[in-house]
Amino acid sequence: MVGAYARPVENHSVPHSTPRTAAFFDLDKTVIAKSSTLTFSKSFYQGGLINRRAVLRTAYAQFVFLAGGADHDQMERMREYLSSLCRGWDVAQVREIVAETLHDLIDPIIYDEAASLIEEHHAAGRDVVIVSTSGAEVVEPIGELLGADRVVATRMVVGDDGRFTGEVEYYAYGPTKAEAVRELAASEGYDLQRCYAYSDSITDVPMLETVGNPCAVNPDRALRREATARGWPVVTFNRPVPLKKRLPTLSMPSRPVITAVAAIGAAAATATLVWYASSRRNTGKNRLTVLPAFAAKRKDLEAGLPLTRHE
Repeated sequence: MVGAYARPVENHSVPHSTPRTAAFFDLDKTVIAKSSTLTFSKSFYQGGLINRRAVLRTAYAQFVFLAGGADHDQMERMREYLSSLCRGWDVAQVREIVAETLHDLIDPIIYDEAASLIEEHHAAGRDVVIVSTSGAEVVEPIGELLGADRVVATRMVVGDDGRFTGEVEYYAYGPTKAEAVRELAASEGYDLQRCYAYSDSITDVPMLETVGNPCAVNPDRALRREATARGWPVVTFNRPVPLKKRLPTLSMPSRPVITAVAAIGAAAATATLVWYASSRRNTGKNRLTVLPAFAAKRKDLEAGLPLTRHE
């Protein structure tokens, strides 16, 4: 299913004899501090797509999301609600609203640590892929803002009139994310054992265990337990910093987003623990500034080697 939407991305940073690698990032509470879909509720209200009651309901959903209280059943109910809510929306209008408000709403909530990590992976020659339960109309522009190479997201059915029918064509959630990662690896030649994946949610365990270097970011309680049991690194991103305020040497490269799959949904997550910040030498070479427990991992990350157990 993914292969039908994926297009090749040239990778000049890695010799052709070396297997290509990628870093797969969940979006909500992993790269940005809120739910990407719910963040636009006020803008959708101002654009006449939803009423005041829907704004209040999505505000509550955002609260549950941020509090880390959204389990699988709640996420399914949220998906059903958002699917019914967007029925009849003009897709072109949705894209226009997102484009007009993207920098005001999303730029300030991007984790500085995540933006730095994305840059580190690009510098190491890896593709960066955003894999999100939220929809393409929201995720694709965010991916472009981040300099991602590919986007995998939920896809809603669009009628002949250019409006959402309310039906879900492709749901990028749970095991489906893992399938998308494997299909991209097959089509792009990624060596999954040398790839990386980052997520905050227990529902993304299938995606995390698909790669050789999984990492739990701001994990919910269930994912924290699972990560501890499996010896996966557990880290915290907690510094949302607008990209425009980052040092010029840390600004994101302008790289095209190539769509794999798309549309509207939501994801689940929470927060805890601590990890790293990234900076760049004046010589232009990358340097990771990390806590002592991670200082020895710099060479492994640059060489594409698996991270060892986080104590």
